[in-house]
Amino acid sequence: MAMQRRLVLTNEGARHPFRRTLPPPPAPQAAKAGDQDVRLFLLSFGAFFITFSTLFF
Repeated sequence: MAMQRRLVLTNEGARHPFRRTLPPPPAPQAAKAGDQDVRLFLLSFGAFFITFSTLFF
């Protein structure tokens, strides 16, 4: 006898019945490492500059 399956896509790795009905999480996308480093540097520099400029002036 053939096994009856539901026609909706399920995540069979999830064990809880509610989590089985949710779609699987999207695959992570690779981010540009250089872009993140520049943003972090500018954010840190701006925070440092604002903090010490308000402290001294």
